[in-house]
Amino acid sequence: MKKIIAIGSDHAGIALRVQLTDYLTSRGIECIDCGCPEGTTADYPVIAAAVCSKITCDTATAGVLICGTGIGISIAANKHKGIRAGLCMETYSAAMTRQHNDANVLCLGARVTGSGLAQEILATFLDTDFEGGRHQARVDMIKALDS
Repeated sequence: MKKIIAIGSDHAGIALRVQLTDYLTSRGIECIDCGCPEGTTADYPVIAAAVCSKITCDTATAGVLICGTGIGISIAANKHKGIRAGLCMETYSAAMTRQHNDANVLCLGARVTGSGLAQEILATFLDTDFEGGRHQARVDMIKALDS
């Protein structure tokens, strides 16, 4: 399956978003940039909505969201039906959020995670598959909360 990543950030995450977009492109992964434009400010709930809508309407296969800490944007993303967003600050959490939770959005904090580590976290998130099995029942319970 071809990966298409919707990526967005508020003003605190612009530089990291640009770096990660370049990284994704170098891997041959198509990116949909959902803002915010350089030199502007944006409210993270608006950016989260833009990225999440690309996933829920099947335009993107997954998303990356960035704000200063990653906390606000992850809270906003998880308010959207069908979204399972995980805030990851190291690679182990990135692997587990995919393996056990089938997360479809990775959230990062530009002010707390350096660009090199953020790239490693993103690579882990992209390269890790959902295990299914006993974890599927829990993901189904999460999906039921959308109702």
